[in-house]
Amino acid sequence: MFDCQLALMLMVLVGIVAALPCAAEPTKDPDGKTLWYDCRDLPLEGKAWADTAAPFDRLPASAKGVVPDSVWGLSHHSAGLCARFTTDSSTVRVQWSLLDANLAMTHMAATGVSGVDLYARHSNGKWRFIGNGRPEAMNNDVTFYPGAHVECLLYFPLYNGVTSVKIGVPVGSTITSLAGPRGKAAKPVLFYGTSITQGGCASRPGTAYTAIAGRLVDRPVINLGFSGSGKMEPALADLLSQLDVAVYVLDCLWNMTPDEVTERAEPFVKRLRAARPATPILMAEDCNYLDAVPTGKGEQVRAIVAKLTAAGVPGLHFLSAKGMLGEDSEGTVDGCHPTDLGMMRQAEVFAAGLIPLLKTP
Repeated sequence: MFDCQLALMLMVLVGIVAALPCAAEPTKDPDGKTLWYDCRDLPLEGKAWADTAAPFDRLPASAKGVVPDSVWGLSHHSAGLCARFTTDSSTVRVQWSLLDANLAMTHMAATGVSGVDLYARHSNGKWRFIGNGRPEAMNNDVTFYPGAHVECLLYFPLYNGVTSVKIGVPVGSTITSLAGPRGKAAKPVLFYGTSITQGGCASRPGTAYTAIAGRLVDRPVINLGFSGSGKMEPALADLLSQLDVAVYVLDCLWNMTPDEVTERAEPFVKRLRAARPATPILMAEDCNYLDAVPTGKGEQVRAIVAKLTAAGVPGLHFLSAKGMLGEDSEGTVDGCHPTDLGMMRQAEVFAAGLIPLLKTP
């Protein structure tokens, strides 16, 4: 087995500079059998700002009092955060502590609200679900069996926050933290939107459409979905423009009134474009369980995209909602929030729209 210094040297030689083996010093469990790696010391995907009030927040501390209170509160939820790693152990333990004792919602399972998911990349290059950590209390512990020397993704809870997440391997084994798919540096795709973007009502963190789309296009994802929010406030445009991402995906229409779309969508896009002249912007219209598109707000967005494009605004793209929930009316929990079936359908539409913008095979 290579030691940490030799592994790092080899990865640098082949250009895989985003892999950070042994970036965190593990602590030994009192039983002497397990080494624990604290995710606060690992590079987390989905965490866009380092200067957060708490280790697993989604917005920077400076956003407090600037963004709406509802958005600030939801920024403590860990939606989209995940740890990417490999290990020479065939077993992996995960311990996580939750921020809120409400583990579930009336229309969303505890496994999605407060659970964790582990995925591993199969030898064919595709991702495979390994297991879900079912939350039973504020402090939880689960063992997974992904196999040794495979790339893993550990997804954090969607509608709860975490105060601690630790990854454990047997003493004698190590974890190598990866800062990108297969250890390669890659700009993330940023999704900004509503409760659906945040993950409602996926049964597991890995089945949120943002997570599925990220695996389909093989890119890291930043999830800035905020339940009941995502209304294109100017403060959010300023925050998003701070980030150097591959694509901005704007999926906000569900929570916006027609007047808000008229007032905010165009200035929001212009604000982003002024700060990031070359970053593609993908504007999605709102879908519905009958697959009837466009909606009234969808027509508004189509007109805004056409107007700005005609005015010479570059890199602006439109994504139709056709097919996002299917034509059988079986894609939602409540006529709005997708089931896992709806999430998969939605992810496939978003992935198809992203691939040309990412130049991803």
